[in-house]
Amino acid sequence: MADKPSFFITTPIYYVNAKPHLGTAYSTVLCDVQARYRRAKGYDVKFLTGMDEHGEKVEEAAREHGMEPQEWCDSQAPYFKELWKTLEISNDDFIRTTEPRQTRAVQYLWERMRESGYIYKGSYDGWYCVPEETYFTETQVAHADEERHTEGQHLCPDCGRPLERVQEESWFFKLSAFQDKLLKLYDEHPDFVQPSFRMNEVRTFVEGGLQDLSVSRTSFDWGIKLPFDEKHVTYVWFDALLNYMTAVGYGNPSEAAKKELAFRWPAQYHVVGKDIIRFHCVIWPAMLMAIGEALPEHVFAHGFLMVKNEETGQGEKMSKSRGNAIAPQEVIDLLGVEGYRYYFMTDVKPGEDGAISFSRMEQVYNADLANSWGNLVSRALNMSVKYFDGKSPEVPEGWADRPNPLRDVALGIEGRYAAHMDKIEYDDAKDVVMELVHAANHYIEDSEPWNVAKDPARAGELQDIILNLLETIRICAHLLAPFMPETSAEALRRMSHGDEAATDDLAAACEWGQLKGGLPVTKGDALFPRLAKK
Repeated sequence: MADKPSFFITTPIYYVNAKPHLGTAYSTVLCDVQARYRRAKGYDVKFLTGMDEHGEKVEEAAREHGMEPQEWCDSQAPYFKELWKTLEISNDDFIRTTEPRQTRAVQYLWERMRESGYIYKGSYDGWYCVPEETYFTETQVAHADEERHTEGQHLCPDCGRPLERVQEESWFFKLSAFQDKLLKLYDEHPDFVQPSFRMNEVRTFVEGGLQDLSVSRTSFDWGIKLPFDEKHVTYVWFDALLNYMTAVGYGNPSEAAKKELAFRWPAQYHVVGKDIIRFHCVIWPAMLMAIGEALPEHVFAHGFLMVKNEETGQGEKMSKSRGNAIAPQEVIDLLGVEGYRYYFMTDVKPGEDGAISFSRMEQVYNADLANSWGNLVSRALNMSVKYFDGKSPEVPEGWADRPNPLRDVALGIEGRYAAHMDKIEYDDAKDVVMELVHAANHYIEDSEPWNVAKDPARAGELQDIILNLLETIRICAHLLAPFMPETSAEALRRMSHGDEAATDDLAAACEWGQLKGGLPVTKGDALFPRLAKK
């Protein structure tokens, strides 16, 4: 384990009040692309996802379906696991907050918090949003109502739904004690929150002053009981945030768990939606500071998926009432799994809200996958089979060093690509790869191999053209593999280079000149059949 550096990446754990949707799938694929990329870069990757199963919202969902909370949670888990399998998600762990390991870790956290002096018992009297599982001050509620012209209605500042007035005994976390420490964290680690423009939002919130946080509830019992006060259950976020450490051994006294925690923690990336950025960038680091644990290196907050209104061109919030909700399966039916992954990862800019539409999906799929990448693979492999008896050309001495337009673009390509992938700039990383793909398609037109093949005196020239094209495909397949693992592996297999697909040295794999000649080449079906206009 220790011969490779650890790379630990997490999705948020998802509420089980509804089936997985495009937004949860977006977070998960975003992490999967990074996890696959890091494995290819030689890291020992731990990729965690899971389900957040406690809290009042889950209890209500269970009641609405005539089930006990645990029964309801158990009924929802397969929907998440099956969708992740369909979308080729390569998670190493799937945590559920109702598991014994989470109960043990949360109760261990409570003991550490009590020792730290950062919790105290009091009583809470204020506003609470059940759907958002969030507390709000009188000032926050009044300000939001004023902005919306809903004075006196006490609506949630985040989601706009009616708030509950909560009055109950509670344990509090001294969040107010961490204002200066958090601001120092943001100053010393400006990349703690990514993209950078999200840091301004977090900093402004903290500079506005922090209130102590109610972290236990007594008005319902679907949660983890406090080890020293059993009529209280843990506030859902105080429970949920700890899952990231639970999954790497926190609270487990075994030597193996301690070793894993030392190796894995802190996480390199928590990937979250922008709506839960405060929990991850304010409350979570403060909790870790309180118990003397290391902080995660980065929290990457992505935007929301909107639906583009074809008439106005504007992005609109997805909702059943508007009739514009899109289910993951609808997109899979249109684009296939790998087309789905490619579209959401490269056409929606990570970090920003993205307006999606079926027409844009078709456009991207046809332009990039069918007409460019898929077309290149088909044409080059067909010509290799046709002109070289079902094989790749033999590699002549000096071929890899001979200048040609594709070699010129390919030199240093992995470094340019990695500079973007390291920062989850997937759209820019895609552009680096597609530059080489487009160059290869132009190269076919410019070099006219079909004419070269007619002249036996130009056999060496034909050999170089096909080798250059196959080498380009080999390199591009490696770079596209985090986005489209199956079709990339298939492209390599068709050139008898399938053993390369599991590389853990991407930079070496993408060096120009490693194509092996004289091996069987298979034409196969189109990797990305063109979508016909409906």
